[in-house]
Amino acid sequence: MKQRITQRNTSRGEAPEGAMKVGHPAAQSMLGAPPSPPWGWAVRVGVFSVPRHVLLATVVLLIVSIPSLAQMTSGPVGVPAQDLPPSLANVRFDQKLDAQVPLDAVFRNEFDQPVHLGDYFNQGKPVILSLVYFDCPMLCTEVLNGLSSSLRILQFDLGKQYDVLTVSFDPREKPDLAAAKKRAYLQRYGRPDAQNGWHFLTGDEANIHKLTNAVGFQYAWDAKTQQFAHAAGIMVLTPEGRVSQYYYGVEYSPKDLRLGLVQASQNRIGTVVDQVLLYCYHYDPRTGRYGAVIANILKVAGAATLLILGSFLVILFRHGPRNHAQV
Repeated sequence: MKQRITQRNTSRGEAPEGAMKVGHPAAQSMLGAPPSPPWGWAVRVGVFSVPRHVLLATVVLLIVSIPSLAQMTSGPVGVPAQDLPPSLANVRFDQKLDAQVPLDAVFRNEFDQPVHLGDYFNQGKPVILSLVYFDCPMLCTEVLNGLSSSLRILQFDLGKQYDVLTVSFDPREKPDLAAAKKRAYLQRYGRPDAQNGWHFLTGDEANIHKLTNAVGFQYAWDAKTQQFAHAAGIMVLTPEGRVSQYYYGVEYSPKDLRLGLVQASQNRIGTVVDQVLLYCYHYDPRTGRYGAVIANILKVAGAATLLILGSFLVILFRHGPRNHAQV
């Protein structure tokens, strides 16, 4: 009787009683199908099971690489010199990387005290230099606004890890105007104890020219508008007073500015993460920005991939035999 029931079930396409179902893990192993990962958290691709954290790591590496590849095709956009109006023909930054600023140049601080430029260097901190004139109706204000906005995002504290020098290139301006600007931008910055790190200076024409010529800052007086025509940007200087980098425009990437300060300080400030980023991103003098070094990014990505795959294999070998024994 039992034999008849078995034959009847077999003829209907049903598995005989006591037979091992195909979906059973042991049956999968006998049929050559790959067992599920030991932790059961995977995505099936065809006949393979890929752990989700491996897929996630791959996606992250691809996302990180996209901006880097985009930067390979991007470049600075400018206006040919011959198309500029006469008043702007000689207005520009002439890059003088590694040039020494004149430490003996004499200015007056916001307290109307005489100071040497060298008083703000050789203290182990990088210095951000902004050349403006305080009575500027538009562009200089935008430069200082953009700088202060970036400084507010930086985790570095002004006056502790770095200093800022804002120097007027208008010899007619006096310390009282510098003091008013300092109060306004310290309030905008909003962190305590920053008054000892952000300095606003004025000076005579001879000392102003010594500084502007040293860093390649070209400007001109426009008699028609009764204003100065000048370029927009800031510079990062080493603790010894040498030009390290230029940043153009009125908005400055906090990431680039942080890396610039770390590099200018010769790694005296910053973290291990900053060192890894400096390995993958190098300063491009043409654009005034940090750009990705594809070869270095691929090295880091390759090391990360090997680490992930190694971890996966270790977990697989540790948990695999135990799970099979339970089956």
